[in-house]
Amino acid sequence: MGGAEKNGTGRNGTGRDGAGRDGGGAAGAPGAGERHARWLLVVALTVQFLVSLDMSVVNVALPDIRSDLGFGGDGLLWVVNAYALAFGGLLMLGGRLADLAGPRRVLTAGLVLFGLASLAGGLAWSPGSLVAARAVQGVGAAALAPVAFALITLA
Repeated sequence: MGGAEKNGTGRNGTGRDGAGRDGGGAAGAPGAGERHARWLLVVALTVQFLVSLDMSVVNVALPDIRSDLGFGGDGLLWVVNAYALAFGGLLMLGGRLADLAGPRRVLTAGLVLFGLASLAGGLAWSPGSLVAARAVQGVGAAALAPVAFALITLA
């Protein structure tokens, strides 16, 4: 055992492990690294909740959507399926984009896109505008979901 391990400063003598994370500190006192990890977990769980909720919450509103926007029977299915198809079809691309551009950028872009599409969906004036907004929400969700899982591994 080298001197760095004996005095608790980590492998490189800096108080950090080889990955650059804080080695802890006083027992029981959360260090900056642990607080950061907790925030990453909160962000990841919130993002996953939003993505999952948006997949299913629209089902409750389908009768009102039908009457307010004049959807036909088959057209109403696209309100649900546009989101699911865009999300599922672009999920792996969202992960790769996060690898190339960085998780913070992709998370920010995904949140902005998801939020603007949600606003557009709430302000939809026709069946086509709602289906388009739902598809764009799916694109934003496809960027968010892989980043949320990556944040958990970074925490």
